[in-house]
Amino acid sequence: MDLLPIRKARNVKRRTKIIWIATAAAIIIILVAAISQHSSPSPPQKTPSTNNINPPAQDIQIVDSHEECDIFTGDWIPNPEAPYYTNKTCWAIHEHQNCMKYGRPDSDFIKWRWKPDACDLPLFNPYQFLDIVRDKSLAFVGDSVGRNQMQSMICLLSRVEYPIDVSPTSDEHFKHWKYVSYNFTMSYFWSPFLVRSAERDADGPTHTGLFNLYLDEYDESWTTQIHDFDYLIINAGHWFTRTAVYYERRRIVGCRFCQLPNVTDFPTTYGLRRALRTAFRALEDFKGVTLMRTFAPSHFEGGNWNAGGDCVRRRPVGSNETVLDGQTLDMYMTQLEEFRAAERRGNRRMRVMDATQMMLLRPDGHPSRYGHWPDEKVVLYNDCVHWCLPGPIDSWADVLHHMLKMEARRWYQEKKKRMQ
Repeated sequence: MDLLPIRKARNVKRRTKIIWIATAAAIIIILVAAISQHSSPSPPQKTPSTNNINPPAQDIQIVDSHEECDIFTGDWIPNPEAPYYTNKTCWAIHEHQNCMKYGRPDSDFIKWRWKPDACDLPLFNPYQFLDIVRDKSLAFVGDSVGRNQMQSMICLLSRVEYPIDVSPTSDEHFKHWKYVSYNFTMSYFWSPFLVRSAERDADGPTHTGLFNLYLDEYDESWTTQIHDFDYLIINAGHWFTRTAVYYERRRIVGCRFCQLPNVTDFPTTYGLRRALRTAFRALEDFKGVTLMRTFAPSHFEGGNWNAGGDCVRRRPVGSNETVLDGQTLDMYMTQLEEFRAAERRGNRRMRVMDATQMMLLRPDGHPSRYGHWPDEKVVLYNDCVHWCLPGPIDSWADVLHHMLKMEARRWYQEKKKRMQ
């Protein structure tokens, strides 16, 4: 009997079996790899679409018209895509700015964006912004409008990530928020006068408190804390309209409506000017970038804040319909003058974030009576100082994003020059 055909048949079967085993093993390896890839213990991350993938800072494209454009002169134009968050999707909104919660009946005031006259300001891109500030830190220093801005930023960035609270204290006046995926920290330091202050009388001549302002002394609650920050946004203004006693060199030099005997009454700008001068002096050794955000006007009509004044408009006004004047103009010019003086003294990494003219056109964006319940007792019943969230203040993020892109570009260009 010829065994050769039998051996050949057995060999064929053996080779076929080996091929099937190898194929099955390969399939198992692929399946295991796929399963392990999709069963990672790390929490799922929000993934941007390909349209939102961010270039590194050196690849950020800024056309010449953007670099040279005055982004602070313009008008508000409709933006039907807004808002980008609501009071139900963002937990960071302060109660007194949560206008939708407290029954504001209209929502058209949300659907506008700032448009400079000479160029188009891109809308805030939270993915790119977080990429720019990766491994960096930003601090807001100032009054409650500064907190208003920070909470707007948290809400706008919530499309990508929510921060965790890493504050060393439970004091709401000093907050630190960490964006873990980007190693970015955003902080807030309450300092409404920017200089050392103390309440002298809880009542005072206007029943809103009388303060001692030490105009030539640092407020160390923030001046000792900000040296390691990369970006600093400072603001001041509204609190200087309050009654105060002014100190320089530890002695009284005057006041604002303090009604104390033999004390000279000074205008509001006296205290603001000297406080800014002291704050800028504190920043002379600061290595980061300082943005001075200018005064955002209030819009009380029909009376002062404590005399029935209110803000009931429902749409922006045009730049040709109003002018900057009175005390608002005085405070704005004081800020610019002190900023320029600081630049001349050598503070080179300072920029102006000019919110005054753009916010002058938004009398419709304040909470008014929609920051509390109707029967609730609050100091500022008709709030025409702060801004609803969502609302016009969200456009400050467009401005800030643009300014940080410009800083990233400056940094990269300077680095290239040093390497040549």
